Amino acid sequence: MRSAFLRLLPSLSFAVLLACAPTLRAQEAPSPDDPPPASTAPAQQARDANTTTLNVNVNLVDIYFSVHDKGGFITSLKNGDCGLFEDGKLQTLKNFTQEKNLPLTIGILLDTSGSQQNVLPLEQESGATFLSNVLTPKDEAFLISFDVNVDLLSDYTNNAHEIKRAIDHASINTASSSAGIPGIGGGPMPTSNPRGTLLFDAVYLAAHDKLRSETGRKIIVMLTDGGDQGSQETLKSATEAAQKANAIVYVILIADRAYHQGSVFDTSERDMYQLAQDTGGRVINVGHDGKKLEAAFDQIQDELRTQYLVSYTPINKTADGKFRKINIDCGKGATVQARKGYYAIVGDSDND
Repeated sequence: MRSAFLRLLPSLSFAVLLACAPTLRAQEAPSPDDPPPASTAPAQQARDANTTTLNVNVNLVDIYFSVHDKGGFITSLKNGDCGLFEDGKLQTLKNFTQEKNLPLTIGILLDTSGSQQNVLPLEQESGATFLSNVLTPKDEAFLISFDVNVDLLSDYTNNAHEIKRAIDHASINTASSSAGIPGIGGGPMPTSNPRGTLLFDAVYLAAHDKLRSETGRKIIVMLTDGGDQGSQETLKSATEAAQKANAIVYVILIADRAYHQGSVFDTSERDMYQLAQDTGGRVINVGHDGKKLEAAFDQIQDELRTQYLVSYTPINKTADGKFRKINIDCGKGATVQARKGYYAIVGDSDND
């Protein structure tokens, strides 16, 4: 079931475009060779359209995670090989499985601001190939571009060709004032920043308005240089939206560094690390290298094929709305990539 858009940001054109879009149905900056960092990600799914905080069924908590060591991803773990702690207390696992075939919902967020002029063709080619390789008939994906506007270029579909057409039609947009309807490709988003890049707004809308009511595995793959200018949302609110949608955010940093001033670019990288780690994902820095970009998408595919799912009933059953910290320990030398907690809110969610 698809949710209606739950929040309209006055300066965004996202919901306007959605109403006009064709109905379609229907996923460190270290190099790709470096191991992914550990992540920190609170999240649970909300389904109540009138609730602005996370809704969870505190009787069951589900955690998706992957594990790697120096040799790569570990795919042979069984129940008993890992311990899960909530607020420091060991929990009893009710389920421990490897999830390769669970339906996947992917949001692709494409930075089309002026700083991406020289790398957009690389993003388009590699992004389309990634979706072609990943999408199965039971999966779905959507595409959002963000610059001075946030536009839904393709709604939910499991047709990789539909997404490819939308990706191929994406174009750089630096307009700040012109005639037209915002969000429908002909007009600007009202903003005081003519070089705006509404990155945080795009993450918020993708998570809150698109992924929040979805079930199963949910990821956001964002191709960007990491810079935000002019968003109404912040790093904090965008991160929380992704956490509450239980959506893992992967950030592929791709940019022509000559376009950026060093200190600004460094700050953007730090923000992207925080966003990815807090949602259970990671950052892959590819510079403007097409081969590294392809390798980054390959890494994400590998992670999706090696994810585990654990479920448990918390010892603390109090639905107090507080954030519960989660830590998974799979032994010495094993690095776990997972969200770091959830919000214990009363609700009827099945906690996907």
